[in-house]
Amino acid sequence: MRRTRYWIQRAIKREGALSRQLGIPVRKKIPLKLLKRIVRKRVGQKVRTPAGTKRVTALMRRRAILALTLRRIARRRKRRR
Repeated sequence: MRRTRYWIQRAIKREGALSRQLGIPVRKKIPLKLLKRIVRKRVGQKVRTPAGTKRVTALMRRRAILALTLRRIARRRKRRR
């Protein structure tokens, strides 16, 4: 499998999509606990969000995994400085 150089630019097509999907305002941060809970659940199971109970979809799960990954990358960059 070939690695692309600018994979983040391609991965972030719809900025704020996960926030909208969860019913959280785009300006607010998504709680880390919620992201981890979404990743742990299987597709079809329910998860409690600040906006109410939502069913985990495959897309929601992928977006949560991406959010965690980007968070880790940002923290590493911050530590390097």
